[in-house]
Amino acid sequence: MSILTGYLAVINFTTWVAYGLDKGRAKSGKWRIPERTLLLLALIGGSLGALAGMIMFRHKTRKAKFVISVPVMFVVHCVIVTMLALKLK
Repeated sequence: MSILTGYLAVINFTTWVAYGLDKGRAKSGKWRIPERTLLLLALIGGSLGALAGMIMFRHKTRKAKFVISVPVMFVVHCVIVTMLALKLK
């Protein structure tokens, strides 16, 4: 497993867990994970985990900044990873 693959696996799992935890906390009225943190996790490589969390937990799906920025980040991350993979061949 390459370093990039390992990093992406860890950051996406972490992001997915964060979205799930935040949804659970939202339902129970407990302390929440700041939106800025959720978006930062997506930005630093966790866009797939964020997208999966949004869909699976039905979380942040009414907030325009999430509905727009997370899919855009995912596409950008896919392009970057594809370019890196092609460059390394």
